[in-house]
Amino acid sequence: MRDPIDEGRRRLLLRSVSATGLIGVASAAYPFIRSWEPSARAKALGAPVDVDIAALEPGAIVSVIWRGRLVYVVRRPAALVAGLGALAPELVDPGSGVSEQPPYARNEYRSRIPEYLVVEGVCTHLQCAPRGALSGPSPRPDIVKAWPGGFFCSCHGSVYDASGRVFKGVPAPKNLPIPPYYFASATRLVIGLDAPPPERI
Repeated sequence: MRDPIDEGRRRLLLRSVSATGLIGVASAAYPFIRSWEPSARAKALGAPVDVDIAALEPGAIVSVIWRGRLVYVVRRPAALVAGLGALAPELVDPGSGVSEQPPYARNEYRSRIPEYLVVEGVCTHLQCAPRGALSGPSPRPDIVKAWPGGFFCSCHGSVYDASGRVFKGVPAPKNLPIPPYYFASATRLVIGLDAPPPERI
């Protein structure tokens, strides 16, 4: 004769085995799901970059790295800003119609505030790194006689003005790219975002 079945004990055992199985599945799935997330290095490469511009004097240039790319932050002197419009006949794309920049930088200053330029230091010819120079002799007197200041790629001789707009007669086809950015305060610039992210509730 068989012993009577203890239904309460059976339910307890069934629940215990189910819970153990679920814990085992979750433990096995966790590393797999975590592997889909970007690494800390990848997050850092895509993260916005804060730049302190409090000590940036007129005529100074500071370099930062954003997403593995060189970015120049330039504080242009007032006289340099005033002369940007006069260069239009010498430039390939003075209105920035075919170059890469956010809508707020599609002007002769290629910036939110005329005094400050935020521009990628990546030549549009062969991706070399042009140097910034807001004073001194013309790096290409055959192309630019009266050097107003700007950027020069010594690899192949491309010349850009102080807004990153390319001069005619050089190998580079387009203006230097402008990354997304915004001013978090009068002394702090954030590169990588067009505006502050919305606050989470």
